[in-house]
Amino acid sequence: MREINIYTKSIAYILFIIIAITACKKAELKNEKMPIETGTVSDIQGHTYNTVKIGDQWWMSENLAVTVYNDSTPIIEVKSSDADSVWANKTIGAFCKVEDNNMRYGLYYNWFAANSIKSLAPIGWHIPSDDEWKTLEQELGMNSSDIDKTAWRGTIERNKIIEKNSYAWSTSVDVPVGDNESGFSAMTAGCRLFNGADGEGKSAYWWTSSLNANEAWYRSITSNHTNIFRYHTYKTYGFCIRCVKN
Repeated sequence: MREINIYTKSIAYILFIIIAITACKKAELKNEKMPIETGTVSDIQGHTYNTVKIGDQWWMSENLAVTVYNDSTPIIEVKSSDADSVWANKTIGAFCKVEDNNMRYGLYYNWFAANSIKSLAPIGWHIPSDDEWKTLEQELGMNSSDIDKTAWRGTIERNKIIEKNSYAWSTSVDVPVGDNESGFSAMTAGCRLFNGADGEGKSAYWWTSSLNANEAWYRSITSNHTNIFRYHTYKTYGFCIRCVKN
């Protein structure tokens, strides 16, 4: 009788271990992130950009760096050696380099270039609207009650789009470095101010195609915040561009 009890307990113990292991495996699968779907797209000049699917949208995971429109018309370049006023007084499409001889950050464009009917996005792609940015932000986890607000919104959405473990995005232990969970891979390209001066370094700014009266909506992130900034500003600012697929 004692042998039967020992046998029964052994069987029960084995079953318990099997159930526990199975439960752990299910938990691991539940918490496992889906693999990021990626691709590439090329502009009219042959520059190839990495792309990533975030939710139902395809985004470029690099900043645009094209210097001509899709009809091959050159976009006016304002050089670093030019006076700040040259940039500030442009009321037609223009670009400038983020860093001389370094295209890894893409280019700064004023909004006139971003909104040109000649188009500078790769064929089949376009400059995202304010609403398309909102779709991205919701996919990153931003609460719907924050989406339509201006200034800083959300909680830690910035961390999901910045380069993973990038020192450039870290200023203190209070603002953790991101994990680039989405694959968006934002870099600290900064911006050019409306008066032509250089803007904040540890930051990133992108145009949208949407207007608010005579100003244009944009997005920005900085090293000091883990959420995303939404506002509108002068069209003579120099911001980077991320394109989204049609």
